[in-house]
Amino acid sequence: MVVLAGVASAVLLFSRRGKPLEIEFTKVTRETITSMLSTNGKVEPIEWMAARAQRQGVITRVLISKGQSVKKGQPLVELDSRVANAELSKAEAAIQQAQTEERVLNLGGRVAERQQVDADLARTRLDLEAAQKQYQALERLVAKQAATRVELDNARQAVDQLRLRIQALEAHKAALVTGADKEIAKAKLQEAQSAAQIARTTLDLSVVQAPMDGTAYDFDLKPGAFVNPGDLIARVGNLDRVRVTVYVDEPDLGKVRKGEVVMITWDGMPGHQWKGAVDRLPTQVVPLGTRQVGEVGCVIENPDRDLIPNANITADIQSTEAPNALALPKETMRRQGAETGVFLLAGDHVEWRKVTLGVSSYTKSQVLSGLNEGDAVALPTEKPLKNGSRVEPAFQ
Repeated sequence: MVVLAGVASAVLLFSRRGKPLEIEFTKVTRETITSMLSTNGKVEPIEWMAARAQRQGVITRVLISKGQSVKKGQPLVELDSRVANAELSKAEAAIQQAQTEERVLNLGGRVAERQQVDADLARTRLDLEAAQKQYQALERLVAKQAATRVELDNARQAVDQLRLRIQALEAHKAALVTGADKEIAKAKLQEAQSAAQIARTTLDLSVVQAPMDGTAYDFDLKPGAFVNPGDLIARVGNLDRVRVTVYVDEPDLGKVRKGEVVMITWDGMPGHQWKGAVDRLPTQVVPLGTRQVGEVGCVIENPDRDLIPNANITADIQSTEAPNALALPKETMRRQGAETGVFLLAGDHVEWRKVTLGVSSYTKSQVLSGLNEGDAVALPTEKPLKNGSRVEPAFQ
């Protein structure tokens, strides 16, 4: 019984070892293979300008939203202008006062003072005319010995005093307005006008405007935020076409050429693609984290303006195209030592076949030598395959 049991086990083991392996195969086909170089990059506008604060202050109003289309000169934010408005009102009042004083001085002084001096002069001139007539009459009487010399002297003194009085009044009238007074009044007016201009400039700078037509981005300010001169308010750019800087690892830089097609995808808009082309090759290799990369410039068409600046994207550069190429799925390739090859179906068993590969896409590799169109090669399997293994093929 023991001998029979051993014989049965040996027969069972032999039958299992001799049973062909069920393996899936695929065939070599001819198709166009496009080599795709996949990497990451960042978006920025080709044309853009920065809008910056020209003075310090607190933002009181936000007039646009991020991603909004704006026109050159359109207000973006307003800063607190209460102090500037108060300074302007004060300066305008000072201008009016200075202009009034200047007009008064140009007319010879204040009206009441000028009128009083003119009245005193008119009255004194009348008095002088009467005194001169009196003096002349006394001269005739003295000649006739009808009046005394003392009376004539008193009349002369009265005339002289009135003349001195007129001279004093005319000097007083002239002293109402001096050259220094006019200079002072002019300086006051200029000072008030300068203060008003400063206040108007401050008010103008309270409104930060768009520097160009385009789309506003890098804009995250809220009312109540404090800004200093030179602080960035927003960037405004033309997003119809954008520049994408693509970071290509150093070993792959030799595969990239100007004019090659670039397809862009962004996690922010799943399922959407943007197309463009390489227009600038790197001039140096720079570190990027643990990588050594060249920065490849690409121009991407963005007609809907939905690919926004600073977006971190995935770029697929279509670097090489092989038409009518022998093609196999990448997963059929295996390594044995230093060789790359496949398990080729040969009747009821497989043979190891070394292959030479050309360009590769994400899923397919070009076979340059080692296989022919229509050859069947084994797909990946957990079953142990080796040269000469008997198989039962199944095709996808």
